[in-house]
Amino acid sequence: MFSNTWGRSHRSLWILVVLGLVAMDQFTKAYFSALIPFGAGIEITGWFNLVHARNTGAAFSFLADAGGWQRPFLIVVSLMVVLPIAFVCLMKRIDPAERWIGAAVVAGGAGNLIDRIQTGAVVDFLDLHWKGMHWPAFNLADVLVVGAAVAWVVLSARNPSGRKTPVGEAQP
Repeated sequence: MFSNTWGRSHRSLWILVVLGLVAMDQFTKAYFSALIPFGAGIEITGWFNLVHARNTGAAFSFLADAGGWQRPFLIVVSLMVVLPIAFVCLMKRIDPAERWIGAAVVAGGAGNLIDRIQTGAVVDFLDLHWKGMHWPAFNLADVLVVGAAVAWVVLSARNPSGRKTPVGEAQP
């Protein structure tokens, strides 16, 4: 088992971190939405722009042109991801690294969920491009979710058997 305890103060810290990340996400979206007119952009480097875009779909604008039914669908899907992960992170005994990876997923999912509920679209403002090819615009919430997914893959690769290694014990 894991040697660290997961008490009320740790849960409070987890919640504060998630709320802080959601607040940062919402602040950056509001800031760049106010700074940049919708559909416009500001060139920062030869490969990076700040833009003001909205995505009514999911990742890579999947379902963006679905006619409106995707909004309630994506809200429900977001809730089906965010709520169980938050529950597991707060109530179950799991690896501390997995708990903080879960915090990033919850914060990112909640940030984009707020946008979907408020406006029906997620605000995106980061634009990476190279020689005329643009990666779909994204935001801080997306960075949190993708970063968490990469961290989870790295964590899984370190322990491919799925066996939980107690803190302080070397893996075979």
